[in-house]
Amino acid sequence: MSDGIRLAVTTLTVLPLRAGRVDRSTAAVAMAVAPVVGAVLGLVLAGLHVALRAAGSPDLVAAGLTVAAGALLTRGLHLDGLADTVDALGSYRSGPAALEIMKKPDIGPFGVAALAVTVLIQAAALTEAGPWAIVTAWAAGRLAITVACRRGVPPARPDGLGALVASTVPRWAVTAGAAFVVVPALAAVPGRPWQGPAAVVLSLSAVVLLLRHAVRRFGGITGDVLGAVVELAVTLTLVAVTLA
Repeated sequence: MSDGIRLAVTTLTVLPLRAGRVDRSTAAVAMAVAPVVGAVLGLVLAGLHVALRAAGSPDLVAAGLTVAAGALLTRGLHLDGLADTVDALGSYRSGPAALEIMKKPDIGPFGVAALAVTVLIQAAALTEAGPWAIVTAWAAGRLAITVACRRGVPPARPDGLGALVASTVPRWAVTAGAAFVVVPALAAVPGRPWQGPAAVVLSLSAVVLLLRHAVRRFGGITGDVLGAVVELAVTLTLVAVTLA
């Protein structure tokens, strides 16, 4: 259990914890507790956002700095995964040819556009989001990883992060992770306790569709696909909780 938690923290954040045992059993724990790591990240970012607003920062500046901090705390890996995944999907290639595009170090036009749009939407939504909405969005983003690593979703390659974590999470752990995220979601929109959970359901529905497409086009999931589902879930959750 402790090795799995350390793996979750070192994989999903910049915290330099001492590495423990790394195998599929620890990966199962790491991917199952990903929503908890996301909630902690969300609390840190919510605190930063509130502090910036209290210090007199303009709404958009506070939102932009919060998004930037979120990228820094995760080494930008999820954004990088989003760009690589969109580039591969935008190429209209499948199988090994698409996976080869994902491995290239440069970012193509589809990836650049995806990054710009995602960061812009997240920052715009944060101008209207309260603290619990931020916690909910970041927890939902990591719940997307739990969903992506559930049993039955294959890896696209025989090696790499995708091969380590794919199909490791039992379905009961997915349910437990969803129940955990519902707690902050109930407080995400003051006066409308249903809207936060509905936002999470919406984001995860989109994640499932993306995963099905990734399996069809790539043969399974990769580390880049995991990054893409994180950013998709965070963005859609933020949009949904800020709808009037």
